[in-house]
Amino acid sequence: MSGDTEKTISIMDTTLRDGEQTPGIAYTPSEKQHVARMLLRDVGVDRIEIVSARASSGELEGALRVTRWARKSGLIDRVEMLGFCDVHRSVDWIRDAGGRVINLLTKGSERHCREQLGMTPGEHIQRVIGTARYARRQGVRVNVYLEDWSNGFRNGFGYVRDLVDALQDLEVERVLLADTLGILAPDDVRHFVSVMAVTWPDTVFDFHGHNDYGLATANAIAAIQSGAAGVHTSVNGLGERAGNTSLAEIVAAIADHTEFRTNVNESRLAAVSELVETFSGKNISANTPILGADVFTQTAGIHADGDAKGDLYATRLAPQRFGRERRYALGKLSGKASLDHNLSQLGIKLSDANRKKVLGRIIELGDKKHTVVPEDLLMIIADVLKTPKEHLVRIDRYNIDVASDSPPSASVSVSFKGHTSKASGTGDGGYDAFMKALTQAVSPHGIDVPKLADYRVRIPPGGRTEALVETLIEWSDRSNGRRFSTVGVDTDQTAAAVIATEKMLNIVAHARARVG
Repeated sequence: MSGDTEKTISIMDTTLRDGEQTPGIAYTPSEKQHVARMLLRDVGVDRIEIVSARASSGELEGALRVTRWARKSGLIDRVEMLGFCDVHRSVDWIRDAGGRVINLLTKGSERHCREQLGMTPGEHIQRVIGTARYARRQGVRVNVYLEDWSNGFRNGFGYVRDLVDALQDLEVERVLLADTLGILAPDDVRHFVSVMAVTWPDTVFDFHGHNDYGLATANAIAAIQSGAAGVHTSVNGLGERAGNTSLAEIVAAIADHTEFRTNVNESRLAAVSELVETFSGKNISANTPILGADVFTQTAGIHADGDAKGDLYATRLAPQRFGRERRYALGKLSGKASLDHNLSQLGIKLSDANRKKVLGRIIELGDKKHTVVPEDLLMIIADVLKTPKEHLVRIDRYNIDVASDSPPSASVSVSFKGHTSKASGTGDGGYDAFMKALTQAVSPHGIDVPKLADYRVRIPPGGRTEALVETLIEWSDRSNGRRFSTVGVDTDQTAAAVIATEKMLNIVAHARARVG
C-alpha cells in the first residue's frame, strides 16, 4: 500500500497563512521559519501555505525567512503563497519573496464575484486568465482557489462550470475547492466533489474545509472518497471562526477509516502541536482528539482494570503511535488498578493495607476537586503513611526580586539528606531566575533538573486576592524526553510554583535513588 502513489492523499498545511487569521495570532519571521521547518522536515506534510501576498512588510520578511531556508534545503517547490487576481502585483510580490507557487484566489461563487469585486463573471474570468498567464511567464507555478465554491456550486453551478472550463488551458496544477464559510455536511461534499471530479476528470482537486459545524474532518474524508486528491489542514485546527481541518485529526482518520494514506509522520504531530501552541498563544482543550492532555488518560478505575487484563479498552488510536503514553488519572473514580499502575511506574510496592489508605486519600482529594496527578503519589504516600524520609529534598528558603529597573534575581537554599547548598542567579523573569539559582544549588547533590515544558496557573473565579492559586508545571526528562507534572497550591502564585518545583525535585531524587 505504501508504494501505491494513487492511494496517497496530498496534505497542504495552511497554519502559517489561514491559521494566522485566527484572532490574536501573528507569527514573527523566526517563528514562521521554525514551524515551516518542522512541518516539512519532521511532520512530512506535502506542501505548506505560508503567507498572503502584499499583506505587510512583516509578512514579506517572514516569507523570505522561509523561502531562503526552503531553497537551501531543496524544499522550495513545496512552499506556496496566496495571491490575488491583480495580473502582476501579487505575482511580483511572491517572486520578490522567493516563492515559486501562487495559490490564486478567485471567486468561486457568482455572488462574491458581482457583489464583492463589482465585476461580471466574464470580466473576472479574464482577470484570472491574465494573472495566471503572467505567473507562468514569470516561472511561477499556479494553483487556483475557488473561494466560496460551496455556495457557488449550490446556488449556480453554471458560474462554477464557466470558471473551471476557463482554467483548462492555463497550466493550472490544482484547483482548490473552498468551503469558505464551513456550510457543508458530508453528504453535500460527496455530491459536490463527485460532480467536479466527473466533469473535469483530468483536473486535480484539493478540498479546503472549515469547522463551523464541527464537520471539517468528516467533510475532508467525504471529499477524498469522492475524488479529491488533497486536503488542506492547520495545526490544532487554527483558522478563522471555528478554524480549519485539524492536521492530526484528518491524518489519523485517513489512516484508520479510508483506503488512502498520507506521507505524514504521525509520531511528530504532538510536537508540532506544542510548538504552535507556544508561538500562537492558543492552547488546545484537554479533550482535543489525538493531541489533548486527557485523550490518552483513563479516569475510571474499571478502564485501568480492563487494560491490565488484556488491553480491553485499547483502540487503534494508541498513544505510542503519536509519540505519547497512556496515563491513569487519580481521583474519586480511581480504583486499585489505576493506583497499582501508577505505583508500578514509580517503582513503589505497598502492602494491601497501605494501598487502601493511599487510595482513600486520593478519593478524598478528588471529592474536594483537588487535581491529583500521578506524580503527587510520592507526597500522598509520605503524608498518609507518615514517612517523612520520603521527602528527600527541601527548598528551605528562597528570595525572588523583580524590579522595573533591574533584571529579576533570586537566591535559594536547598537541603538534601542533611546537606545544605545555596546559590543565586538572574533570569528573564522571577521564576526563571529562581530556576537558574535552584539548578546550581542542587547540582552538587547530583540532581539533574528536568526541562520545564509547560506552566499553567488556575485561579478560582471571583476575584478574591486571597484565593488559593493552583500551579501545574509539566516537566520533560532531559535523558529520555518523558514528561511528568507536579502541582502546587498556595495563596501566593510564586509559592505555589515553588511547591510544585519541590515536588519535582523529590521525584527526580527518588528516581535517582532507585537507579543507584
